[in-house]
Amino acid sequence: MDLKLSTLLFLTLLFSTILNPALSELCNPKDKKVLLQIKKAFNNPYVLSSWNPETDCCDWYSVTCDSTTNRVNSLTLFSGGLSGQIPTQVGDLPYLETLEFHKQPNLTGPIQPSITKLKRLKELRLSWTNISGSVPDFLSQLKNLTFLELSFNNLTGSIPSSLSQLPNLDALHLDRNKLTGHIPKSFGEFHGSVPDLYLSHNQLSGTIPTSLAKLDFSTIDFSRNKLEGDASMIFGLNKTTQIVDLSRNLLEFNLSKVEFSKSLTSLDLNHNKITGSIPVGLTQVDLQFLNVSYNRLCGQIPVGGKLQSFDSSTYIHNQCLCGAPLPSCK
Repeated sequence: MDLKLSTLLFLTLLFSTILNPALSELCNPKDKKVLLQIKKAFNNPYVLSSWNPETDCCDWYSVTCDSTTNRVNSLTLFSGGLSGQIPTQVGDLPYLETLEFHKQPNLTGPIQPSITKLKRLKELRLSWTNISGSVPDFLSQLKNLTFLELSFNNLTGSIPSSLSQLPNLDALHLDRNKLTGHIPKSFGEFHGSVPDLYLSHNQLSGTIPTSLAKLDFSTIDFSRNKLEGDASMIFGLNKTTQIVDLSRNLLEFNLSKVEFSKSLTSLDLNHNKITGSIPVGLTQVDLQFLNVSYNRLCGQIPVGGKLQSFDSSTYIHNQCLCGAPLPSCK
């Protein structure tokens, strides 16, 4: 082929691509159709104005495509502009690995069952919205989930025990809802990964399941609930727990007998009914944060480690704690 002909062919192809962008489009037509249905379900909001059928959906706002397959693998809609329920069509993006609706105060209604069709989903984040209803049992079908965040919503009802069947979960955020009932016993039986548990700012009641003693959690935040009884099973010399927040509950147990792992960096037990004394073992722990105020503790604060580096607010409003940084024991 001579040079003139090859140049002519090249220019023809170039101009036809410019005039008909569909020829150069990477976006899968099925995915594009579903995204446009989602836009329509949200009444074509301004925030999705870049979702133009004439352009490549892989370039649209909040949409990401896989670099190899060009299938839509991420849909992350942040900071307002959407109203109504989550469209059922989100379940029709089969290659989705990340789905996020965050800071969408006008997003309402329940979590859609169609999400269970997203078998590749790794991250599901529905947070700071006004979605309501229960935490659905069907989420346990999403076996590839590594991150599940449903915090800052209006979710009610109890926590489904089936969430412990998620084998790859690294973090579970159910905090700041209106959840009631007990912490499931099954949370001591996660298979595979042991997730960080964030259940704070709910209305959970009853005792912490003793089954939690079997697992080694890195982070536990059960603060601001109505939990009662013993919490010592969370701790242990051989665990690698780093952060524990059990503050503002109704917990009653003897702190003197608890053994703490050296990995612990933050311990918050304030506003409970905890008795006993502060164990000497805490002098061996490199704590960055400690609060045991507003309990029923007694005796001398052990000397050593980080215990004297905290000010008196860490220890105030106990029955008869004494010694630095509080007044000396009589």
